[in-house]
Amino acid sequence: MTPADRTAAGRDMARPSPFRQPKAVFAVAFACVVSFMGIGLVDPILPALASKLHATPSQVDLLFTSYLIVTSVAMLATGWVSSRIGAKRTLVTGLILIVVFAGLAGSSGTIGGIVGFRAGWGLGNALFIATSLAVIVSSATGGFSGAIILYETALGVGIASGPVLGGLLGNISWRGPFYGVCALMSVALLATIFLVPATPPPPQRSSIKEPILALRHGPLAKTSVTGLLYNWGFFTILGYAPFLMHLSALKLGAVFCARGVLVAIFAVFGAPALRNRYGTARTLISSLILIAVILGIIGVFPGHRWVVIGAVIASGALIGLNNTLVTTAVMSVSPVPRGVASASYGFVRFIGGGIAPYLAGQLAAHFNAHVPFLLAAVIVLAGTAVVASLRGTLDDADAGESLPGHSPVRDAEEEAITEIPAEPEEAILAEQAFRKDRQQ
Repeated sequence: MTPADRTAAGRDMARPSPFRQPKAVFAVAFACVVSFMGIGLVDPILPALASKLHATPSQVDLLFTSYLIVTSVAMLATGWVSSRIGAKRTLVTGLILIVVFAGLAGSSGTIGGIVGFRAGWGLGNALFIATSLAVIVSSATGGFSGAIILYETALGVGIASGPVLGGLLGNISWRGPFYGVCALMSVALLATIFLVPATPPPPQRSSIKEPILALRHGPLAKTSVTGLLYNWGFFTILGYAPFLMHLSALKLGAVFCARGVLVAIFAVFGAPALRNRYGTARTLISSLILIAVILGIIGVFPGHRWVVIGAVIASGALIGLNNTLVTTAVMSVSPVPRGVASASYGFVRFIGGGIAPYLAGQLAAHFNAHVPFLLAAVIVLAGTAVVASLRGTLDDADAGESLPGHSPVRDAEEEAITEIPAEPEEAILAEQAFRKDRQQ
């Protein structure tokens, strides 16, 4: 072995694995998996709910609307809450709410009751997701990039496995997926209570107005609107496509699992590669156009089961790209702290996700199944115009990221590490690893 080989080998051995982390990190990562499961968990049981509870598709799709609208509004207050009670208490509060309301949803006998309990579930989810990434980053010992890999892995596993679990449990009873989340989140709650160290509130308290005021910044507002527009297409597929496939809960779970696998792969691997090669703006515009094409195909052929199934699965790759690219763009163009930008973006984009499924059911009932998907295609295409107006800003951000030293994203990442530290020793290790990452 040459000296250069020995040096490289030593460097590889010294570089921590993203999966060699304290127990606290894995406790929160497991809770993240279950939380992300909750997004697609109900997809396989939507037709069964409509049949068993004598509800229309638009009424059943209110499960998405109540969940996402409450999540959207609650995102504005999560920073305010976390800065006053600390990250761990915020996590625990969110997990308790999810456990309680998921169990109540499973016990309900009416569609109105389930919709209401899903709203409470959305409040808990907002409190949880707003602080989970910060806790993982601050507690990780493998540097910022390792923590993000672990977080993205949890996201991918949750998105891919949620429909499978929903299909398996939904094949037994429509109540099964709700009780399943209740049980799994109870485990995550106990793990968080006993394994995550106490985190004191940060010295500076957040204002509840900050996420709204941040939207006065044009590029941040436009990027957030892009998220709203593509989420409209995303949740039109998620909320109404199951009614077009005429499949059992188990088979619907398999379809949305395949879609979720593509979401995870393209979010973690595809988006960074395409962004590095073609830039954020070009990749994002191309992705939005392709999503609009897929929505148009479903809109033209809603009665052809296999066309719908193929389009739904293929949409996963593009949604994965968009999830990563738009989130990265938000952090790149935002002049405000990372947590504030995330809350602003979450507030705007979840509005689209909340309205789209309900409106899709209404449009299909009053007109036909073509209309909601064709409308969603036009709305997603409008996102390309918004991105085009940001092209110069996004190109400048991409150029800044390729240079050593400070950049908006790196500065925000560093803030995320020190913003809500766990034990001081862990925060120091994480910050040292982060600075080492920046030098590579």
